[in-house]
Amino acid sequence: MEKFDNTIPWQHSHIFDDGNPLAERNTRWAVWLTAITMVVEIAGGWIYNSMALLADGWHMSSHAMALGLSVLAYGAARRLAHSKRFAFGTWKIEILGGYTSAILLVGVAGLMLFQSVERLLAPSPIHYDQAILIAMVGLLVNLACAWLLKDGHALHHGTDSHDNHHHDLNLRSAYLHVMTDAATSLLAIVALFGGKWWGASWLDPVMGIVGAGLVSAWAYGLLRDTGRVLLDAEMDAPVVAEIHDAIKSAPVEAAIADLHVWRVGKGSYACILSLVVDETVAPDDIKRYLGVHRELAHVTVELNQARG
Repeated sequence: MEKFDNTIPWQHSHIFDDGNPLAERNTRWAVWLTAITMVVEIAGGWIYNSMALLADGWHMSSHAMALGLSVLAYGAARRLAHSKRFAFGTWKIEILGGYTSAILLVGVAGLMLFQSVERLLAPSPIHYDQAILIAMVGLLVNLACAWLLKDGHALHHGTDSHDNHHHDLNLRSAYLHVMTDAATSLLAIVALFGGKWWGASWLDPVMGIVGAGLVSAWAYGLLRDTGRVLLDAEMDAPVVAEIHDAIKSAPVEAAIADLHVWRVGKGSYACILSLVVDETVAPDDIKRYLGVHRELAHVTVELNQARG
């Protein structure tokens, strides 16, 4: 198989993203921590005949699966990085993992809503002390996982700056699953204390409905951002306007006939640019004008002579 030779000026690597080794390692630790807690809770629920413990254990299993999916996506993108089958690199494997994880979040929200409405319509006795202890253990475990997965941009949802496009969406999906569990545990603790102290047993299912709404909002944001990348819906990205500005300010008279821009890495874009020019100019000159925008990692230029 022919390999990339960086000594040839018109060849370049198609690895547009360096991956995130730290996030991959920490996500793997979060998987183990979540899975161990899940096994302990399920075993404890079986031994002590606690439905609350069993339910929380099975709930954690969905998040362990989602975190495992994030780890697999990181690993696949890294292992296949040099494969010639991927025309623009393997970074989108991570995005696909994040998108799939967001769908799992929607399922978790639906299950939470169903169970909460069911308990609201048909209340059942709650063993408050045991349930509070379970919720506190779950909260501590998820806070530990959140610390492992913490990222300064993990929950940034803006769309008006370059930095908004540099986030690790696979890491964000793992982080959201952990925060979903943490929020569920926190809401449960509030509701359980309310029920224990004031007899407001209805708080437990109501907090579950609130939690389902919160999870749905997070899932929607993640589906929107990962779907945008998978569908190459990037023509409103700031870099597109910068390309137009660069061509307008170029020393040669040129008009953009066609332009395609899509993302190939957390902060990297590919671009196909078709220009109509009145004078002789080389494609390398156009690439040089665009070179000031470092996020353009792969640029293809087509030149068409204007009819005079």
